Amino acid sequence: MATTTITRTPHKTLPIGFLLLVFLVTIFLFSKQTLDPHIPIYQTTSDPYNPLPDPQDSNSFQKTPILETKIQDSILKTQTGFIDSEPVDENPVLKTQNGSDSGDKDSILKIETGFVDSEPVDKNPVFKSSNSFESSDKDSILKTETGFDDSEPVEENPVLKNQNDSDSVNKDSILKTETGFGDSEPVDENPLFKNHNDAESDDKDSILDNGTHALEDELVKKSVDWGRSCNMHSGKWVRDEEYPVYEPGSCPFVDEAFDCQANGRSDQDYMKWRWQPDQCELPRFNATDFLVRLRGKRLLLVGDSMNRNQYESLLCMLYESLPNKSKMYEIHGYKITKGRGYYVFKFEDYNCTVNFVRSHFLVREGTRVNGQGNSNPTLSIDVIDKSARRWKRADILVFNTGHWWVHGKTSRGKNYFREGDYIYPKFDAVEAFRRALKTWGKWIDKNMDKDKLVFYRGYSSAHFRGGEWDSGGTCHGETEPIKSGRIIETYPPKMQIIEEVIKEMRFPVVLLNVTRLTNFRKDGHPSVYGKNVTGLKKVSTKREDCSHWCLPGVPDAWNELIYATLVARTS
Repeated sequence: MATTTITRTPHKTLPIGFLLLVFLVTIFLFSKQTLDPHIPIYQTTSDPYNPLPDPQDSNSFQKTPILETKIQDSILKTQTGFIDSEPVDENPVLKTQNGSDSGDKDSILKIETGFVDSEPVDKNPVFKSSNSFESSDKDSILKTETGFDDSEPVEENPVLKNQNDSDSVNKDSILKTETGFGDSEPVDENPLFKNHNDAESDDKDSILDNGTHALEDELVKKSVDWGRSCNMHSGKWVRDEEYPVYEPGSCPFVDEAFDCQANGRSDQDYMKWRWQPDQCELPRFNATDFLVRLRGKRLLLVGDSMNRNQYESLLCMLYESLPNKSKMYEIHGYKITKGRGYYVFKFEDYNCTVNFVRSHFLVREGTRVNGQGNSNPTLSIDVIDKSARRWKRADILVFNTGHWWVHGKTSRGKNYFREGDYIYPKFDAVEAFRRALKTWGKWIDKNMDKDKLVFYRGYSSAHFRGGEWDSGGTCHGETEPIKSGRIIETYPPKMQIIEEVIKEMRFPVVLLNVTRLTNFRKDGHPSVYGKNVTGLKKVSTKREDCSHWCLPGVPDAWNELIYATLVARTS
């Protein structure tokens, strides 16, 4: 049987069709590269699947060697949402109604993804470590917080430098709030949240969120650390139209003797002065911040009517800030008068109290019976005042004494001063003052612990002319501070004694040395306006008050110094 061999002739059109297909694919790839520079057609010779040799360097375009390893591809996929071999879709966030991309859209894309379509993608060197592949969360946070994209030189933020290079997401988010925005974002810093240290603790951040110390950061401005290198008591009075801190007539706690405007005083310039130290700026008084620092504590002023003058000033300054003023009240229902010697004002929202205890001398007043059976006053300069049991319960104390030491019986010193059971027939009042202050200092050293804060407010200057308080002295008609003269530098011997006693004490008492700042203010006294006169009755000029101070007025500055000290201790 004959075998028939069938020979199939190759199809002549197959090679032509294959070559045409290769040509079309090549044309397509070149056109795709022109349209989308993120998809390169050139790859390294290390890729066994690349049939083309490495291209020569050209200045006409920039190569982007993105496809290095499969692991890097996966990282890039995680960071941007696509890799180079995938088509680039528009970010849905950037789609607008008109479908047209704008420059603003590109900047948003840069913030969110780390690059725009016209930029080459490069790894951010900030997150290179011994393990070169950081988490995707950290990479996305970096762009938002540092403001750099991958094509920009990245300068490390020193706040982000840690022993452990991978900071927590919480710390990064705090950094965003406190220190910066992306370069393409408008920077609108909130001054309430500026901090001296950019990396604040979580506890402090929570306080800032509550708006307490945030307000303090805005209002408290210091030029130097005045707690150490600034003498707050050396300076001048400057006119300030923002003063007074509270308006006359707005405070229900001002005693009649200090309510000069209600008593007929018509000039108001004496309320427009602010104390300005020579070496620093005092913080503006912030009553809310003062009460926050006082939360859960007792503040006690101990002394004579001059301290009651300051006490009423402080109550008014704090009262001014309260949104609900019914939350501040005297717990016994007492109204402030010069006849009562003990007050406790509670601030419900802050669980604190501001108290006053009258003590003319800080040492014990007593009596003796003379030969005729009459009682005569005495002063035991070696025994602390009987009100001291109340001093122990306070957290912050402000003491003073001074004006009663120049009154008749005290200054004369006859059969008045007492030590032990002995009454001196005649004793020098200045030496008695020294011994009384040492008795007070020993009590403070023995009974105050380190958690207490103790102030001693120095001697407040009087401005009688033509006599003393009980002999026709006057200051009526004074409307401006003293600008020059020897009186400004006057420093009474009692203040030198106070300084000596405090220096010898173990407990660190803060001296509020208000003597010099009160030397200027001959205009601040009630003078003839210490009593409310109604109708056609004339104001009496027989006895003027040139010792105490009108409110609002000079004692407000003393309380500003207390506030400045509180701020300095916690800054």
